[in-house]
This record gives sequence, structure tokens and C-alpha cells, in this order.
Amino acid sequence: MSTPDWQGKKVTVAGLGVSGIPAARVLHGLGADVTVVNDGDDERSRAQAAQLEAEGITVRLGDGATLPSGTELIVTTPGWQPDKPLFAAAAEAGVEVWGDVELAWRLRGLDGREPAPWLAVTGTNGKTTTVRMLASILEAAGLRTAAVGNIGVSLLDAVLGEETYDVLAVELSSYQLHWSPSLRAHSAAVLNLAPDHLDWHGSMAAYAADKGRIYEGNKVACVYNAADPATEDLVREADVEEGCRAIGFTLGTPGPSQLGVVDDILVDRAFVENRQKQAQELAQISDINPPAPHNIANALAAAALARAFGVEATAVRDGLRAFRPDAHRIEHVENIDGVAYVDDSKATNTHAAEASLAAYEPIVWIAGGLAKGATFDATVEKAAKRLRGVVLIGQDRALIAEALARHAPEVPVVDLDRTDTGAMSAAVQEAARLARPGDTVLLAPACASMDMFTNYNKRGEAFAEAVRALAAARD
Repeated sequence: MSTPDWQGKKVTVAGLGVSGIPAARVLHGLGADVTVVNDGDDERSRAQAAQLEAEGITVRLGDGATLPSGTELIVTTPGWQPDKPLFAAAAEAGVEVWGDVELAWRLRGLDGREPAPWLAVTGTNGKTTTVRMLASILEAAGLRTAAVGNIGVSLLDAVLGEETYDVLAVELSSYQLHWSPSLRAHSAAVLNLAPDHLDWHGSMAAYAADKGRIYEGNKVACVYNAADPATEDLVREADVEEGCRAIGFTLGTPGPSQLGVVDDILVDRAFVENRQKQAQELAQISDINPPAPHNIANALAAAALARAFGVEATAVRDGLRAFRPDAHRIEHVENIDGVAYVDDSKATNTHAAEASLAAYEPIVWIAGGLAKGATFDATVEKAAKRLRGVVLIGQDRALIAEALARHAPEVPVVDLDRTDTGAMSAAVQEAARLARPGDTVLLAPACASMDMFTNYNKRGEAFAEAVRALAAARD
């Protein structure tokens, strides 16, 4: 489907991989003259390049710094940092840079169909769960929808594929938002803000500013976390369409224009006729799986976006009941001798670990991995009274051990001086030794996994296997 706007346009795609390759193919299909540049020149990259070149797309491996001659537009994959030499060269030449999300946004309606509105979600933690909850609620309302972005269907497939949608539930990372200057959502939510990816953004202020881009041009609602003032600050700074409202969510009793919790009931005081005096029941806390505090917050954010789109209260309840969380997100594995074993390997930073630790007590905490520059004093200080014991694994475990010595010196700590994958089995055995009936053994590492495992999924699988082996040994 070539178009006059793209025919012969010289476009450089920065990076191969899950978003670069589809972008290159879409642009080539539109008639653009596409060159893909990539820093790497390994066996996998060469195989990918061969496929693209067979389709008529030029690929340059091992040289991602030089701007190809005649480039009129760069489309970048999210992982490429803003300080890359390629982007400096583009700025000097007056060449615009888009991300894959921006490309998808610009291509909406290209086939003549009315574009589906976007309900967008970002935040340091909880994005995927919230977007999947939102999609479940929208489906319960009878709407044609999909969870897209960093999850499920790719955005390019969603806007260019044969499937027609009424609305899209869109997960957006700070990387993607950085490169999405014209994105304008129907409604959007920032779930929370905590230091993360600062090596990419350069500072917390820059990270927050990129998250805040999600609110720009919102039409109906900017949803923020009442317990996280930084998210409300981003709403205040946003340039939105006239009539767009600020909608808060809280785990406490909601005020007007908020969603919250009253007597274990999720209620809406934002999208009701008289929000000063009325509240609409949406669901019970028992409808949320699992009903941990941060997951209740996710459900409230999803409900707020759905209600902003006009979804009835019964669909919120039905959608939350139907939702099942992804693996390795506060996932109950087994009960052994009265001890619950919970896998939250997805807790790859301190903010996520704090939310997980707040959901249980007493806890034997398995933690450690790659700290990514994080510090652990605040995390340990908040959790200290809940901890029965701690088992540490991974490359940067000493940082957590030092925080424990400062803020929880009475808590027993087992420091496993190993980073091999078999360490998880030993960690589970040590945790079982420390635990008592009624306790929870919680894998919430507060760190990335790549020092020991391919990704957090493999780490969670190793934990679950070790727990099941322990259960079999006890039978």
C-alpha cells in the first residue's frame, strides 16, 4: 500500500529488533526508500539483515552513528538513547526523529478507516497489568479492543491490520514517549513515578518529563495517582484539550473527581451525575486478582480510563473478575508446611519490590541481582517490620545487605555468594529454613536479572521449579 506521502521518501530506521524490523517493513511497503542502521554486527543481526535485504531494504551493520546521505526522517527503536551520535547528526541536519509509536500514530486512518481512540498508560511499575485489566474491562463492555504497545499486539499491526477496533488499550514506556511528539490520547494515566532508567534519560526530571508527555493533548481525562503527587504535577503541567479533567485514584475514600475504596468496594466519584454527593459502586476488592494494594491501585486506574470512555459500572466489575495476571507478577506458586511461596520476579526495581513487600507479612524475602544504580535504604526501612528473614543472591546483593545492616540489623540474613542459576534452588531451601507457618516466602528481587538469568521470566521459572522440588521432597 504505497502512498504519495511516502513514495521515495528516504527514511532511516535506527536499530533492528522487535520494533525496528516491523517499522522498516511497513515503511518499505508504503513506498519509502528505507535504510536500517544497527550498532551490532553479530550472527543474529546478519541473519535479520539478510531477510530485510532480500525484501529490498538496505541494511548497514556495525555503523549506527553515521547519518545516511539524504535522510529525510529517522524512525528509532525505543532502546536507542537520545545522546547517540546519529541523533546529534540528525539535529544538525534538521532531520526529525520519530519512535515506532509516533509512526503508528501518524499512520492511523491511512486505509480510510476511522482511527480507534487510544487509552494510554505509563508509569514506573504496573503498566502491563493495568493495560491488560483495561482491555478486559473494555471487552466486558462489548467493545472491540486490544492491549497494545509494549504488550500483546504491536501498534503498527493494530493501526494497519485488517482487524477493526473501537478503542485501544496502549502501554507506553518512557522511551517510547520520548520519541512521540504528536501523540494525543483520548485519556491517559501515569500510575506512579520512581527513579528508573536514569542512565537512559540522564536525570529524574527528564524521566518524569518524558512520562508526562502522555498527558499532552488529552481529550477527556488525565488520570493520576493521588498517593504520588509527582503524577498530579505532570497533569498540571500538561497542555490538554479544553474540558479535559484531572481524575485521581486512591486506596482511601475518594473525593470528588476521584475513584477510590470504601468498605472494600471500589467506587467512582468522578463519572457520576453529582460527584459532590454521589458515588457509583464499581466492584469489590475480592473481584481483583490478586487483591494486593498496588494491584487495587492498578484496577482503579484501569477503571478510571474505562469510565472516561463511557463504560458502564457492571463492565468494570465483570472485566476485573475475568482478568488473570501474567506470570511472575505476585504469582502464588505453592503452600508448603503452612508457608506461601510467591513469585514476583517482575519486581525488577525498588519501587516494584516495595509494593510487593507491602502486600504480605511476615515475609522471608529473596532479593538481589543487578541494581542498575539503585539504593535500598528506603526499601528496607519500609519493609523492616515485615521481615522474618532475607536471602540474598546476585551480583549486587552487598548493597541490600548493607541497607539491611543499617535499618534492620535484627533480621537474619543469608548471603549466598554465588550468581549461577542453581543459586535459586539454594535460596528457596534457605528461605524455607527461615520461614514459619503463616509466613510468605517472597521472590521480589528489586533488581534486574541479567547477572544470573536471561530475563525475569527465567528467574521466576527457576524459583517456581525450586519451590515445586521442595514440595515434592516434603511429600
